[in-house]
Amino acid sequence: MYMPPQFNAKDPAIALELMRSHPFASLISNDDDGLPYVTHLPLVAEPRGGDELVLLGHCAKPNPHWRYLQAHPKAVVTFLGPHSYLSPSVYPDLARVPTWNYLAVHCTVEARLIEESADKDALLKKLIGDHEPAYAQQWRDLGEEFQLKMLAGITGFELRVTALQCKVKLNQHRRESHAAMHAVYSAGTPDEQALAVWMGRLGMTADAPVAQER
Repeated sequence: MYMPPQFNAKDPAIALELMRSHPFASLISNDDDGLPYVTHLPLVAEPRGGDELVLLGHCAKPNPHWRYLQAHPKAVVTFLGPHSYLSPSVYPDLARVPTWNYLAVHCTVEARLIEESADKDALLKKLIGDHEPAYAQQWRDLGEEFQLKMLAGITGFELRVTALQCKVKLNQHRRESHAAMHAVYSAGTPDEQALAVWMGRLGMTADAPVAQER
């Protein structure tokens, strides 16, 4: 994605936090006609040894996306964090224009399909543990026949992240807007309040240096 240097968040912990707090992602591959094919789905980010990071998920068997991954394992995954409009009223002068602030992560991935029932069951238990641990017992109590039927209806996948971009666009380069911007966002929608929290984490006050530009 377009990445001006002042918005480039290079700390991998920021990207991981965004992926975990906003797990509903867009998985993008090429279909049989070479056109982008998008599936919106939850993905669990799981760090492995060293710097390895994988994204775990599944799609319904009738969804052809798993076939596209099988034919062309390289794909892109995007995560969108909090975002909001920014009025030019936050500036001390009038010669300004509106913008949109947001946090996003883009991953280039290599896909590996998970098709065996036992492996899909292990995958589902990881996802259950991440989203609703209390459901694990209910899943176990449903019985093997029902479980196998449900597992036959999905294809799982492990997406190994080979490249990652994390964009934190919060008007870092316009210090004169920070105090008013923080005040507006702090009293706004849930997304705006989340952006205000990120501003605080990055030291974006009227007098403080901006963490992203150090």
